[in-house]
Amino acid sequence: MTDLPACRRATWADLDAWTGTLAAKVRAAGRTPEVIVGLTRGGWVPARLVADHLGVKRLLALQTAHWGVTATKDGHAALTERLSGSIDAATVLLVDDITDTGESLALAADHVRAEGRPARLETATCLHITHSKFAPDYFAEEVPADRWVWVVFPWTYWEDLRALTARALPEGRDAAGVTRVLREKCHLDVPPVDVERALRQTATSTAK
Repeated sequence: MTDLPACRRATWADLDAWTGTLAAKVRAAGRTPEVIVGLTRGGWVPARLVADHLGVKRLLALQTAHWGVTATKDGHAALTERLSGSIDAATVLLVDDITDTGESLALAADHVRAEGRPARLETATCLHITHSKFAPDYFAEEVPADRWVWVVFPWTYWEDLRALTARALPEGRDAAGVTRVLREKCHLDVPPVDVERALRQTATSTAK
């Protein structure tokens, strides 16, 4: 039996709504930052959009690895790219796409406090799963732990699809079968042509 997660495919419209909500909450709190830091890879696009909503010009990055293709061997978050610029004595908002375990955001926040020495640091995510060990200061949507699903963001679509199609292939056997498996088990309705492309990419990568 193929072990596949239930999925939710997020859209660009979702992202616009989430980042707009985050910006509105930050503005309502009177806490518009001087600098926004995007936690890459997943938080980079949301961070840029929050910066746009708030009119913040300084946008920096740092990177951790945890889930998916970038997962660490022990399953824990690890810092892979340090803070990309100085934020000494600045007010900072650290942005990510989701707090699931919360490890990545907690690790990033510790790094920013230690290395950046900000005057104030707050955190924000588009989605917050209630089982997360770390709760951001701001989130656009809270997801109860018992309704957890794997969220396929627009910027992880092909990465996630390659991983999911590879796991579904033994049961699905071909592109049409994999498309059916993803629809029935993951609640993920994707075009067969995308499944074919993902399978080709996975085969090419495996052959190297």
